[in-house]
Amino acid sequence: MGPAIVSSVTRTGDTLPARLDAICRARADAVALIDGVQRLTFAEARGLIERVAGHLVSLGVGPGSVVSWQLPNWWEAAVLHHAVLRAGGIPNPLNPAFRARELRHIVAEARPHILAVPETWRGFDHIGMAKELRQTWGMRYLVVRGRSCTTMRFEDLIEQPAPAQPPPTPSDPGAHALLLYTSGTTGRPKGVQHTHRGLLAEIDAFPEIHGVTPEDRYLGAPPVAHIAGLVYGFLVPFALGTSTALLDRWDPGAALALIARERVTFMTGPPTFLQTLAEHPDARTVDVSSFRLFSTGGASIPNDLIRRAAATLGCVVKRAYGSTEMPTLTATMLGDDERARLETDGRAIGDAEVRIVRTDGAPVAPGEEGEIWARGPELFTGYRDAGLDAEAFTADGWYRTGDLGTLDLEGLLRVTGRIADIIIRGGENIAAKEIEDLLLEHPAVSEAAVFGLPDERLGERVCAIVSVRDGAAFDETVMLEHLRAAGIATHKLPERLEARDEPLPKTESGKIRKAELRAALIASPS
Repeated sequence: MGPAIVSSVTRTGDTLPARLDAICRARADAVALIDGVQRLTFAEARGLIERVAGHLVSLGVGPGSVVSWQLPNWWEAAVLHHAVLRAGGIPNPLNPAFRARELRHIVAEARPHILAVPETWRGFDHIGMAKELRQTWGMRYLVVRGRSCTTMRFEDLIEQPAPAQPPPTPSDPGAHALLLYTSGTTGRPKGVQHTHRGLLAEIDAFPEIHGVTPEDRYLGAPPVAHIAGLVYGFLVPFALGTSTALLDRWDPGAALALIARERVTFMTGPPTFLQTLAEHPDARTVDVSSFRLFSTGGASIPNDLIRRAAATLGCVVKRAYGSTEMPTLTATMLGDDERARLETDGRAIGDAEVRIVRTDGAPVAPGEEGEIWARGPELFTGYRDAGLDAEAFTADGWYRTGDLGTLDLEGLLRVTGRIADIIIRGGENIAAKEIEDLLLEHPAVSEAAVFGLPDERLGERVCAIVSVRDGAAFDETVMLEHLRAAGIATHKLPERLEARDEPLPKTESGKIRKAELRAALIASPS
């Protein structure tokens, strides 16, 4: 079944459950979700979603009710997510790495009716944490893949007839359909709110920008508690008729085996996923001929890495740019030339708009660096804590991303860094990303993080930490000469340059935890 199914079921004014109903009727016998323990057709998934939604209604879930779930990339999480939407509630995926400190803030703000957790995950007692949170906030908790627990189990919900019927399919496209918290690596997590209309505007651009058809199968390896993993892994199948093969933790060898076994066609993910996938020994021996596309972004990507990865995996590698607040603002297209795909973050998708401005909000000239502002139907409606909105939005609805970039005459965006990643040394502004990109050009360096350290005389001084490739030798003098040879100003050279043999610490979405690195160096001055 070809792309015609997409146009036949996409309608302005849809909600996610209405789209799901249409897709599940059209694709009833096709596989929707695959993980290590289950394969679900669209018809089977819809039946489970309806049953779980009925149970949720009987437990008091209705319009505006938040149901939080802290689960890995499991099929149960997808069924629960869509069941919450079907019941009229607001699903709130939570990072499985969050612990009591983060969750206390989130639960206090989101006030979920139910919190769903695994019994254990990666050795952590999630039930114990849920019990502790319940003592303060009183919400119910639901255990997924529970064996020894005596509380409410997800398995019971799917095995027992629902005591209530879900209400009519939600019909308000402007209602909130997602509450998703940012990673909180530099402060408290912020609750981002999206509507049915906004999420479907995002998804309905994918056939054009990625060539997505119902024949596509996505590798669901990015965490589904992050916006890209959730949208592509859980929402796209039930909005465009694709399927998802889930992987509950990143393992490049397992990912390659899954691509070969399930004929996976594309994935999204951070550059570290692309790099480890292409550099794994099995990449040259398993059959990855079905794999056509890897869309990446969010960090510096050496051009030679993209070329090597594309050649090894036999796929197109291209970039996109977005955030929890604006899932995809720009993307390169399949037909773009190599320069655009490798050196830019693409053009605004659909009806999205991009503006580059100075600190006073005035537009800059083409090619001049400034803050990236975004506007469009995919944009979130505001934070759960409305007090944060004034700083995030302009009076006329532009979202201040906090990212820096340039926009050329062709409308191609280049993300150059973050405002917070500007190091001010002796009154001179230094973009951390510029130095990171140059360090990554050295063959010994696989990862780089550049940031400012406090300095009494200069305000800040430049610090760099690099991860060294296996078998490569690191020499600080040689590295500094490499930077000098690139022609950068002397004041931009790192005054503290350290090497590590292990990968740099990252969030689950692949972003380097600069705040953690910086705090560690401040605590142990050289």
